[in-house]
Amino acid sequence: MIARHFQRHAAFTLIEALVVIEIIAVLLGLLLPAVQKVRERASQAQCINNLRQLSLAIHQFHDTEKRLPYGQFGAEFGTGSNSRAWSFLARLLPFLEQRSIFEQGGIPNKTLKESRIADVSIGIFHCPSDPSDQTAPQFDAGNLSGFPVGVTNYKGVSGANWGDDLQGVAGPTFPTDWRNKGTNGSFDGLSQGDGMFFRVDFRRRLRLNEIMDGTSNTFMLGEDLPGQNKWCSWPYSNNAYGTCAIPPNVRKPNGDFYPPQNWQNTWSFRSHHPGGVHFSAADASVRFVSQSIALPTYRALATISGGETANIP
Repeated sequence: MIARHFQRHAAFTLIEALVVIEIIAVLLGLLLPAVQKVRERASQAQCINNLRQLSLAIHQFHDTEKRLPYGQFGAEFGTGSNSRAWSFLARLLPFLEQRSIFEQGGIPNKTLKESRIADVSIGIFHCPSDPSDQTAPQFDAGNLSGFPVGVTNYKGVSGANWGDDLQGVAGPTFPTDWRNKGTNGSFDGLSQGDGMFFRVDFRRRLRLNEIMDGTSNTFMLGEDLPGQNKWCSWPYSNNAYGTCAIPPNVRKPNGDFYPPQNWQNTWSFRSHHPGGVHFSAADASVRFVSQSIALPTYRALATISGGETANIP
């Protein structure tokens, strides 16, 4: 009798099994969001550290060269893969424990194609919150179609002026939803930015003490996503900058993303962090800036000598 009684209750009934499965599903539903939050916090911490290290490298370059790192584009340097149009990020490599790549590539004297290192993946240029494959070279970066280049999630802030291109590549004016006259009187954020960096700032020997709006309240570097903006590669001086004339995490009025090749409206900053974008200031501090920030405040924080009274929230 005892043995028969035990056999009748040794296995789960179908109803009991379904109840257990439902309980497990509920527990997983509660656990997964918590795991995702922890993972995102870890990614944000790594992203903040990347920006801080990049900012400190800029300061080290400044202390060594008595000027900020600079880009070279057009004129005697040329454009495209057969040019010597190296970005300021490329000049930072010796200060990021990447001197061997810098010297192997002959930066800044060889062309991008001659260097044979333009497609190298540099870990510190990658935000771990970006779900795209950051280790693979990009073959459709702006101006460089068919030529492989390493991507970057971090770019220099060129200011907040936008709408003209005095280089004549697309202009002198180009259609954009975010045309804005700069504090320097120019709409040309590509070649006459009113911020800390722009693609031809080799012409200007900017020093930190010339940032009249205050180093703690002036954007220096920000985040971007190569999957939403084709103009995101670390070697090329036409791919390493963004403007704050365009809002962070920008979308069209209908909520859609602009096409990644539509540089007139995507040459800006964005991230996969919920609700905003990380920026480093000129004093090397790193802040999280909400995507709902007022556009006039956002633009004011991007200029170096506009005289605006704006603090990074």
